[in-house]
Amino acid sequence: MAEKWNLVIDIDECINCQNCTLAVQDEYAECAHPGYAAPMPKHGHRWIDIKRTERGRHPIIDVSFIPVMCNHCDDASCFAAAENGAIEKRVDGIVLIHPDKAKGQRQLVDACPFGAIWWNEDEQVPQHWNFDAHLLDCGWKEPRCVNVCPTGALESLKISDVQMAKKAEAENLEVLLPELSVKPRVYYKNLFRYSKAFVAGSVTRAVDDREECAAGVSVVLSHAGETVATTGTDDFGDFLFDGLDKFSGDYLLQIQQDGQPPLNKKVKIENSVVVEISI
Repeated sequence: MAEKWNLVIDIDECINCQNCTLAVQDEYAECAHPGYAAPMPKHGHRWIDIKRTERGRHPIIDVSFIPVMCNHCDDASCFAAAENGAIEKRVDGIVLIHPDKAKGQRQLVDACPFGAIWWNEDEQVPQHWNFDAHLLDCGWKEPRCVNVCPTGALESLKISDVQMAKKAEAENLEVLLPELSVKPRVYYKNLFRYSKAFVAGSVTRAVDDREECAAGVSVVLSHAGETVATTGTDDFGDFLFDGLDKFSGDYLLQIQQDGQPPLNKKVKIENSVVVEISI
């Protein structure tokens, strides 16, 4: 079975250093790679675009970063929109926009659901991150963005589809916009930090006319009468339930302190929710 290129991005490890973005700029800006890419404009293009996501509010906030680029889809919507063979799906999985054949085909920009195709006004050509195909074809073992990542957040693999499917299942990897069924070859680890919501809170108790952190308190989260998860507060009285669907409606928090009747608190999840509870 043919081996194909894939990219795995661990959101937990991305620190927004922009090294991957700068590596692409350095490789392509004002530099043509005949047969692979026309010169990238010096300004305005971000073929690897790092998005910032903030969840929650003070005092419990989660900030994460997600690099977004061409997903090199097996059923790429841009391929269907291309004319005159402007886009090639290579046997190694890489999607390549031919700089000469794609001249004038601005419709390819709108065809990408990930917003990863950019229009070069000077060259009159659509452009994308092509997995550094010209480097791989010259013997490089990985694209430059992977090579320069200081935290190991990016991993490139040339393996069979069967092997990649096993890896995705074992490591709980996900893709962007799975409902589109375009079969991306860019996978994300810990994508819940971008796509899901959390319920978190701080629990305090009154002790001798002062508020103290309530450690070791049981907290149960339920939805539609069913228990979703159970946890306990940490030494700072904080708790967290993550990976919940956004806009999933009403939930119930039940806070149970030994020897005391439970305290119930309703929360409505649209985006992440942070509550403060005194028992």
